[in-house]
Amino acid sequence: MEEPFIYEAKEQTLIIHLPKELDHHNCRNLKYETDLLLAENYITRLVFDFSDTCFMDSSGIGILLNRYKQIRAGGGEACFYGAGQQVLRVLKVAGILGLMKRYETREEALCG
Repeated sequence: MEEPFIYEAKEQTLIIHLPKELDHHNCRNLKYETDLLLAENYITRLVFDFSDTCFMDSSGIGILLNRYKQIRAGGGEACFYGAGQQVLRVLKVAGILGLMKRYETREEALCG
């Protein structure tokens, strides 16, 4: 069974708590749900929480890049926190480390 995504809105920030595995099985839901959330709310900042994530494939990279481009097009920013070594390696190879700011903790990410 797929783990549900957990979303948390704080003013104009949307925090996306990612599941243990971010892959093609659950990225469709993430795309659909974030499309709705971004359309219905005035979000200027996306914060991805990788605290529980152990695995990410190219579908996960694709959705991150897509959301990054979408939020930047509106003048916003995207960042992340909680990424372990495995996920960091994937983010680095995909070039996401050069695009999104990395924070160690949730508090740092929310303060920006």
